[in-house]
Amino acid sequence: MRFVPFILRNAFRNKRRTLLTILSIGMSLFLISTLKTVLDELESPPSTPESAKRVVTRHLTGLGSTMPISHRERLRQVPGVEAVIASQWFGGTYKDPSNFFPQFAVDADNFPAVYPEIHTQTPEQMDAFIKLRTASLVGIDLAKRFNWSVGDRITLQGNIFPADAELTITGLVSGGGSDGNLYFHWDYFNELFPQNVSGAFIVKAKDAADIPAIMENVDSVFSNTTAPTKTETESAFILSFASMWGNVRLLMASIATVVIFTVILVAANTMAMSIRERTGEIAILKTVGFKPAQIFRMLIAESVLIALTGGPWGALGARFLYGLVNLQSVSQGFIQTMTVRWSTVALSAGIAIVVAVFSTLVPAYSASRLPIAVAVRRRGE
Repeated sequence: MRFVPFILRNAFRNKRRTLLTILSIGMSLFLISTLKTVLDELESPPSTPESAKRVVTRHLTGLGSTMPISHRERLRQVPGVEAVIASQWFGGTYKDPSNFFPQFAVDADNFPAVYPEIHTQTPEQMDAFIKLRTASLVGIDLAKRFNWSVGDRITLQGNIFPADAELTITGLVSGGGSDGNLYFHWDYFNELFPQNVSGAFIVKAKDAADIPAIMENVDSVFSNTTAPTKTETESAFILSFASMWGNVRLLMASIATVVIFTVILVAANTMAMSIRERTGEIAILKTVGFKPAQIFRMLIAESVLIALTGGPWGALGARFLYGLVNLQSVSQGFIQTMTVRWSTVALSAGIAIVVAVFSTLVPAYSASRLPIAVAVRRRGE
């Protein structure tokens, strides 16, 4: 502890270089924190007591295949099932292809029973949605994004399906991850595209304990049909979307590794320059009795201090920034929320220490072992 003032003074003796090093480490840890948080959001979808009671039934071959709507009635007869709705991704365009947002055609009558955590601003709005054939429910964030209000008429131009959906907004919804979504009637979708099919069925169980039996029973019921199914929990279904993009974890780990390696090189160059400039001072320290191990530890401590000044602040900056930004609007509904966890901040601090140690290890060891005569001669050079 008696060397702390000495370490502080040396760490910040060249303020410009130290500031630039802190910023480079901070920005690198900001990027790593962002990648880690995106991965956390993709691999840990939000879970509620209600979502724990839901399973999703899709075609065995994948989401690109549809199932006959007759599956819906057979699903309702499976023991333990409370309610079932059809759910079909529409994928229409609103004015411009860049205006992407999730759009689902659902069974309006049973929608509140399957998704009780999704609420309209008033009960009348949900009633109007159920009664009007061309009605739609819009998430509150999505409504803000396009300046929509209840009563507005909008048109979704069909891309996947050769039909345009002309909808009337009858309610604004929130909760259950619905803030950026749009819902309209499956019956109306079937009028536009009369094939009597659905991409998925959302099944609500009476009790979460019934989920394993329901999944097994459902898939066995349709195993020998022309449209065999795969039933999985809602969280597993959401995670399956991430797997469609390949090994996201490997990709992000590779990017993070490159970033860490680069910042180690930058920090190593900075520390090597700083230590070389102080060769004469190191010789004086040895002359007055400092041991090589003490000098080595002090040089490492300087590097750790600089890294810990920049690293955790990069993660904390990400946590603060993403708390202010409406990511659902920025990402066009791809990311609902993005919270940098405290474990990510702690990980950033750990990475900063690793960067500090590895970047300073070689120059600090060489300087601490340099003979006094050689150090003095280098100073004179």
